[in-house]
Amino acid sequence: MYVEKKGVVFNIQKYSVNDGSGVRTVVFLKGCPLSCAWCSNPESQRMERQLLHTPEKCIGCGKCSDVCPNGFKACSACGACADVCYAGAREISGTEMTVSEVLAEVEKDRVFYKNSGGGVTLSGGEALMQWEFAAALAEGLKKKHLNVAIETTGFAPYEKARAVLKHCDTVLYDLKHMDDGQHRKFTGVSNKLILENARRFAADGTNLIYRVPLLGGINDDAQNIRAVIDFALETGVPEVHLLPYHELGIAKYTKIGREYDCGAHTPTDADVERIKNSMAEHGLRVKVGG
Repeated sequence: MYVEKKGVVFNIQKYSVNDGSGVRTVVFLKGCPLSCAWCSNPESQRMERQLLHTPEKCIGCGKCSDVCPNGFKACSACGACADVCYAGAREISGTEMTVSEVLAEVEKDRVFYKNSGGGVTLSGGEALMQWEFAAALAEGLKKKHLNVAIETTGFAPYEKARAVLKHCDTVLYDLKHMDDGQHRKFTGVSNKLILENARRFAADGTNLIYRVPLLGGINDDAQNIRAVIDFALETGVPEVHLLPYHELGIAKYTKIGREYDCGAHTPTDADVERIKNSMAEHGLRVKVGG
């Protein structure tokens, strides 16, 4: 049965007001085919479970080394060290869950969804990386009469993406860069599939909202913004959300042993307002933030 379908979840965030309408629970699925230079959840990119280490929390008790089955020679992300780390210096990102387990967790806040017009949002990583699980979960949520949104890059074969998106009330669709070369440079993949899927979903009536991460020095130039406007008008998608760049995820790179070198800067309030106004002048509904 679909409720027993398993997936890897790395966080279930409650009381979100930035990922769709009303108060929402966001279910973050592990795995992403992109490697965005500015990714604020780098622990989401790999599909498998992953150990996160925060050295400044370590109290030097040695319990982690006592229980490690591999003698610290090779980490298998078994979680034994995290289980005994009372200081919270070690934690595991990624938990295998069934659809029924996720449904039981998100249903606890049904009253908040009802009172605010909220619901549940699937995110990642890229939820379409686990498309069978995401489709089963979205179907289960709709059978529970819950509003379903998804945050997606759109980077997946159309039919697999369609299997998920057909159960979603709102699709928050990322447009990271309109130039294919720049998209490859900063995300590691072409944007051709992303744009083609957007065209197909818009044509079949999917409720799309385009989301643009505003990255100073990367995609906030006039040429790219004009390309976003033209694409929104071409595809008949009337709403765009602007997400100004922030550095809140930098600490996570240290936790997984990676360096952060995005090269972007946070756009000024004046720049954001200018971009917002330029889009609105073309008849688009524009919101800053999710």
